[in-house]
Amino acid sequence: MGKGRLEAFTDGVMAIIITIMVLELKVPHEIQALGLKFSHEPHLADLRDLAPVFISYVLSFLYAGIYWNNHHHLFQVVRKVSGGVLWANLHLLFWLSLTPFTTHWMGGNDFATWPVALYGFVLLCCAIAYYILTRALLAHHASDSPLARALGCDFKGKISIVIYAAAIGLTFVSRWIGVALYFLVALIWLVPDRRVERIVAEGPSEKEGH
Repeated sequence: MGKGRLEAFTDGVMAIIITIMVLELKVPHEIQALGLKFSHEPHLADLRDLAPVFISYVLSFLYAGIYWNNHHHLFQVVRKVSGGVLWANLHLLFWLSLTPFTTHWMGGNDFATWPVALYGFVLLCCAIAYYILTRALLAHHASDSPLARALGCDFKGKISIVIYAAAIGLTFVSRWIGVALYFLVALIWLVPDRRVERIVAEGPSEKEGH
């Protein structure tokens, strides 16, 4: 089964997710009185109240970019997909599609404890879903395939799940610890991972070339 439609559908969903998130960035509210609108002279200070919303958007945009980037790189070494892979990919997109909601709830409530915890729960589920997707793909490829060699032990994927779980619990100690750990995982994944590029540059293995 070809992978083209899966990649195209995923790209479309990711674009919609980012679009929904940016639409939540509202301009400063106008003052309303007696059914008429009055607005004072705009100042940069008006944006101060929007800082939590903007910060949460930046964090979520980073995660959307990270997932899109890694998904794109992953499928550079995928040769075929199965029905199970399609469902695993939809499972990942389901959790990613909840990101705009948790982003808006967290930013709109000044990073309150429960919104931050729920945000982390969705991130945790996204990470688990991505791991499940990689396992489904590996089950559909040979153990010496470029995909298997590119993924390796997937240390960053596993440690991310651990950090998310810890962050959710520590959020109830301090919400800022949770937020800091979410940024930490994003920074871990922002560090370029050259495994796929290296495997692609090496070309197909001798076994695959026959």
